[in-house]
Amino acid sequence: MSLPFVIGVAGGSGSGKTTVTRRVVDTVGQGGVAVLNQDNYYRNQDDIPFEARLKTNYDHPAAFDWTLLREHIDALLSGVPIDMPEYDFTRHTRAPHTTTVLPAPVVVLEGFFALYDEALRERMHLKVFVDADADVRFIRRLLRDTQERGRTPESVIEQYLEYVRPMHLSFVEPTKRYADVIIPHGGMNEPALDMLAARIRTTI
Repeated sequence: MSLPFVIGVAGGSGSGKTTVTRRVVDTVGQGGVAVLNQDNYYRNQDDIPFEARLKTNYDHPAAFDWTLLREHIDALLSGVPIDMPEYDFTRHTRAPHTTTVLPAPVVVLEGFFALYDEALRERMHLKVFVDADADVRFIRRLLRDTQERGRTPESVIEQYLEYVRPMHLSFVEPTKRYADVIIPHGGMNEPALDMLAARIRTTI
């Protein structure tokens, strides 16, 4: 049995990574893709007070549990199901429940640091960077965090200026050089998404 085809989908917060991942799922079929959302692999913070959790820089690579993420990718490559953590962004720590992810012919790692870790890149067969203008990304993040994560507009703006923007320029944007495919204009670029889908069909 051949190893699963691993795809990394990286890009700035709000760039359209989820839209690209959905296109991969639509191309392959729901049962043919195992999706790992890197947001679920933030470190567990149950052992620190809530006030301290609020100060965590979630846009720095150190915020992630890279060891667990590598272990889960390796398990899926070996045909072993995993229990993916779920992150509770209102409590700033992992939720008590997990989601079982079954092995599949295609594995997608989606997250703004998807191409950051060298060991993970070595496991990937296709590396995608979703590019979008900073103002578009910010607006999407503002809407998502206020509507889905219980944040106030003021806190989102403060976090963007203090952490998101500088961390993007320092850590996320440089990973573009590792990409095999760069999708400009974010997830709304239909011609680029069609080309990506065609590439996946011919490869798998």
